[in-house]
Amino acid sequence: MILVVLTVVDVIKCQHTASPLGNGAIVVTADNEIVVLRRSDNVGEFAGHLVFPGGHPEPEKVEVASSQNGQDPVVTTEELNKKVSEEMFDSISREVVEEIGVPATSLSTPVFIGLSRRILNVRPAAFFYMKCNLPSKEIHQLYSSALDGYESIQLHTVSPVILEHMKSKMPGCHQGGFALYKLMIEASTKV
Repeated sequence: MILVVLTVVDVIKCQHTASPLGNGAIVVTADNEIVVLRRSDNVGEFAGHLVFPGGHPEPEKVEVASSQNGQDPVVTTEELNKKVSEEMFDSISREVVEEIGVPATSLSTPVFIGLSRRILNVRPAAFFYMKCNLPSKEIHQLYSSALDGYESIQLHTVSPVILEHMKSKMPGCHQGGFALYKLMIEASTKV
């Protein structure tokens, strides 16, 4: 179960805007480095910032017919929930493949680790953990042919200790994603 708590301040800040759900992935390489991108100066959001690969789910990928001529779409709630859930996980895998250039077969199934929010507009972002079976050196080579490589100008692979020192150059929601990753690691060591 996922619990999202909105405060009165959150509701007031967002009362006249949509809050589309973003996503991000903490991708750990075969040599235990974390993939981080430096955003291009030519993008609309987070220009020049360090970010984790990600973007947002694509509602049209769910392929649910909309209501037309007063008729309800023919889809059960169960079918809709399944399609939306699949898109949540498929979309983060697509974003990672498109942004860093690795083949989908090199990635583990995404593991949902939590929600983080932007500070300015409190837009939520779902964060996932993924393991890549390729070493950092090979990921750097593949990055040059990434489909969405224009969104970023540099790929870094760093240890969690180094990333701790770099996180101040990340947007708040990505800092939150890193905090979720650290909580996941901490919880797994207690088991």
